[in-house]
Amino acid sequence: MKMVKLTADLINGAAQYTNPCRERELDLSEYKIPIIENLGATLDQFDTINFTNNEIRKIDNFPLLPRLRSLIFNNNRIVRIADALEENLPNLTTLILTNNNIQDLADLEQLSGLQTLEMISLLHNAVVSKPNYRLFVIHKFSNLKVLDFKKVKQKEKDMADQLFKTKKGKDQLKEIEKKAKTFVVGGNLPESKMKSNAAGLTPEQVKNIKSSISKATTLEEIERLNTMLRTGQIPGGPVKENHQNGNGAVKNGEQIEEMDED
Repeated sequence: MKMVKLTADLINGAAQYTNPCRERELDLSEYKIPIIENLGATLDQFDTINFTNNEIRKIDNFPLLPRLRSLIFNNNRIVRIADALEENLPNLTTLILTNNNIQDLADLEQLSGLQTLEMISLLHNAVVSKPNYRLFVIHKFSNLKVLDFKKVKQKEKDMADQLFKTKKGKDQLKEIEKKAKTFVVGGNLPESKMKSNAAGLTPEQVKNIKSSISKATTLEEIERLNTMLRTGQIPGGPVKENHQNGNGAVKNGEQIEEMDED
C-alpha cells in the first residue's frame, strides 16, 4: 500500500464514531500516513485520534487541540518526539506508542512537559530495556496512573523518588538530559545496534551514511539512509523496502495489569 498524504479531505472522510469510553474518536489508522499535518481540519472536535498502522516517524506538527485527550500510535516508525507538545495538546492524558522505534530514555525528554499524561505505553520499543526505564518514566510524569498497561503503584513512586535523589540516580538524569540536548537524527542509536545493522559496511561507509542522515531534509531521504544501515547495503546499490510493522503488536484495548505489591 502506498503512503498517503494526510489531507483535509482524508480527515473529513475518515471514520468518526463514539468509542467504548464514550469519547468522540477519529480513526486515521491503516492509511500508511508518513507525516502528521493538516489536523486543523478536525476543528478540535475529537477526544481521541487513532494513528495505528501508519508510517509516522515523528510526533509533531499539532495545531492547538484543547479537546484532545488520547493519541494512539500503535505500529508506526516513531523515533522522535517534538518539543513543547504541551503547548498545543494541553489536556492530553493518554499516549499509546506500542511497537515503534524509540531507543533511549533521552528520546522521552521531549514528553516531560506533558504533565497531564495519566497513561503511557511504550511496549515493544527498545527503550523499555534501558536501566531504570520504568522508574524513570514514573519519575518524569507525576500524574501517571498506568505505564505499559500496568498500574503505577505508590510503592513504585516512592522507589523512583528515592532512586533519583541518590548520586547514581542524579548522574543518570544528567546524562539523559545531556544526551537529549545533543540529539542527532539517526545518531543516538546504541553503538552495538548500529554495528549489527550495518553488517557488510565499512566503518567509513557507516560514518558517511550517518553524516548524510544528520543533513537529510526529508523523511524519504532519512528512511532510505536508515534502510542502508539496517540492511548493510552499500550506498548506490539497490535498496530493499521494509514495510514490516512488527509481529506481536499490542492491540488498542490491551488489558491493564495489576503489578505485585512486593
